[in-house]
Amino acid sequence: MRLSMTSDLWWKNAVVYCLDIETFADGNGDGIGDFRGAIQRIDHLDRMGVTCIWLMPFFPTPDKDDGYDITDFYNVDPRLGTLGDFVEFMRVARDRGIRVIADLVVNHTSDQHPWFKEARSSRDSRYRDWYIWSDKPEPDDPKGVVFPDKEDSLWEYDEKTEQYYYHRFYRFQPDLNTANPEVQDEISRILGFWMELGLSGFRVDAVPFLIEQVTDSGDDLPDPHEFFACLRAFLSRRDGSAILLGEVNLPYPDLVKYFGNDLGDELTMCFDFISMQRTYLSLAREDARPLAAALRERPSPPRDSQWATFMRNHDELTLDKLSDSEREEIFAAFGPDKDMQVFGRGLRRRLPTMLGGDLERIKMVYSLLFSLPGTPVLFYGEEIGMGENLEIEGRLAVRTPMQWTPHRNGGFSDADPAKVSIPMPKGDFGPEKVNVSAQERDPDSLLAWITRLIRHYRDCPEFAWGKYTVLDTGVDAVFAHRAACDGETVVAVHNLGDAETEVALTLEGFDSSKVLTDLLVDGRIEIDDSGRVGFPMGRYGCRWFRASAPETAPADSADPS
Repeated sequence: MRLSMTSDLWWKNAVVYCLDIETFADGNGDGIGDFRGAIQRIDHLDRMGVTCIWLMPFFPTPDKDDGYDITDFYNVDPRLGTLGDFVEFMRVARDRGIRVIADLVVNHTSDQHPWFKEARSSRDSRYRDWYIWSDKPEPDDPKGVVFPDKEDSLWEYDEKTEQYYYHRFYRFQPDLNTANPEVQDEISRILGFWMELGLSGFRVDAVPFLIEQVTDSGDDLPDPHEFFACLRAFLSRRDGSAILLGEVNLPYPDLVKYFGNDLGDELTMCFDFISMQRTYLSLAREDARPLAAALRERPSPPRDSQWATFMRNHDELTLDKLSDSEREEIFAAFGPDKDMQVFGRGLRRRLPTMLGGDLERIKMVYSLLFSLPGTPVLFYGEEIGMGENLEIEGRLAVRTPMQWTPHRNGGFSDADPAKVSIPMPKGDFGPEKVNVSAQERDPDSLLAWITRLIRHYRDCPEFAWGKYTVLDTGVDAVFAHRAACDGETVVAVHNLGDAETEVALTLEGFDSSKVLTDLLVDGRIEIDDSGRVGFPMGRYGCRWFRASAPETAPADSADPS
């Protein structure tokens, strides 16, 4: 594919890296990560090949929900730096050719936000209708309580004004009334402000909850899709290349509506929660069929839209779109202890610990991630195989400080360890054994492997841009697919099982005039005249092939002379 084509829609084959400023690097020695520390670590991301940084919330906050309870959408939390530090971070990232997006958390505010303080001061407050109020708590659907370990209702009584306010999440996070045109205008101003400071877009938090019917007032709410279309139009007017990446954990038929159906005029990208959950079911069973079925079912996004693929994010590993029995299979395989589970629907573990530290298997899973149709998203620390700390409550178990070195505080901070408020994992996944410094020197490390995968992923835009087909392999444990675009074809094959096997594929449209060249290791495989090709797959093996004529095939590393 021509770079002049792929660079226009940069996000279609980007490599997105999610990081939390608070836990990434401490630049002033107070035990808390900050923008100055993150600036000094951007070259790590540049060397890996990351093309887009996604920043978790860095705004002023009481920090009751790890920064998602915001008191000021137009500033930086003083613990993390200043607006000047943010701008310098943006400048350094831009100098390395890395774009930056940030969380857009406008479903709710903190109850300490000046808007809410004013709103609850009087029923006549000008900000009263910026939130959702009712004289009585509306009937709750127990399934609608997002955090059942902390909340048992979606309504909280306000004694001063003698009404209930709505909160989809925690009671200290009152929901904004995003149906209010004034609130919608304010959201646009928030986008515009940060775009002027250099952001290339936003990851939109809790998309399905942004506009929802929660009272029986009879008022007709605006169409949420009209809201997102207006938001996207505003974004595009300010910067035609900026994106909205949506957290939309819904079944595919409901999810695709947030792309704007065939128009593609709402969210630019959506996370593929369905394929992620089916991937873990396939890993637990060592059977590729659940993942293959998900990708066969997955609808194609509009032409200028994209799926975002991931293996882990900053929340619990949600398994809510699986059946109870399927979820129990994954719990049994990867989180059998109750302490490893959360909310009855997910796991609070990172991938390497779930896989028992099996490096071959871990490498295979990330090879799978980077070859799946879509744009891969990494959570900080995945590149070195960080583990979780189950001593930390809830979802925060996976949000431990980045492990840079084997030394004090894992190189995250030079503060007295007592000042580092978030403890790191210990044992086999502690910084003494898992850190960037050691893996940079090891050509067989996970960091070296992911850096290699990123390079090959960027060399194979067909995975992101092409039309994909799930292939029959004849082996239940083996997943294979091909992606084609502009006359070019790549094929990826992954063995999810721990036994060696032989794989036979039929590649329609190919004959003996083409060969398959392995992109991850040296080697070339012949295709017969019927398009059939066979080859061995090792335990948790992975192979990426490019189909081409022999005279144009990529060269082996050995000198042909």
